[in-house]
Amino acid sequence: MSFRIGNLAIADDRREMREDVHYRARAFGPDARQLTFLVVNISPHGLMARCDTPFEVGDRLRVVLPSAGPVVAEVRWSLGGRLGAQFDPAIDLAAYYELIAVMVKGK
Repeated sequence: MSFRIGNLAIADDRREMREDVHYRARAFGPDARQLTFLVVNISPHGLMARCDTPFEVGDRLRVVLPSAGPVVAEVRWSLGGRLGAQFDPAIDLAAYYELIAVMVKGK
């Protein structure tokens, strides 16, 4: 999939589409402090969230998700109160579908 912005074409190399959710989750930073964390979109391999705390690429977070429980996620990018993180390991599909059902219901 690619996007066009003016004369620029931007490739989106994600492995799969993400589900749009707005879900407040408990999350903990590399220093184990609890974070204000709003999951904006999610896939079995990662998420995008809003968070007031700045992070560096490579920081590891622990995010508590419904059905899936605590998952470890590595920050892949962080910009202006948003971050993208990749799960380590990915959430298995059965747990992911249960997770989405809970997150969407909570909208």
